Amino acid sequence: MIEIQYSKKFKKNFCKRVREGSTLDKKYNERLNIFTSDPKNKIIKDHKLTGRLKNYRSFSISGDVRVVYYQLTEDRVLFIDIGSHNQIFG
Repeated sequence: MIEIQYSKKFKKNFCKRVREGSTLDKKYNERLNIFTSDPKNKIIKDHKLTGRLKNYRSFSISGDVRVVYYQLTEDRVLFIDIGSHNQIFG
């Protein structure tokens, strides 16, 4: 099982971009459960990033919403940001 830590930036953007009880909030929780139990599950589309974020990875919450994270150890990650492609990479 993966242990998750949260950066200040992630917490701030999560509060701004994901309304509690919204469809996106429910989808986030579903994908978080998949990620923590099976991070290589094809449903979440986990992949390594390139360019200025080359040391990070990302997985999909919904159509355009992503979580960017950093792999601290084999079973521990730091969530860096959440948002649409443009919000994160724009």
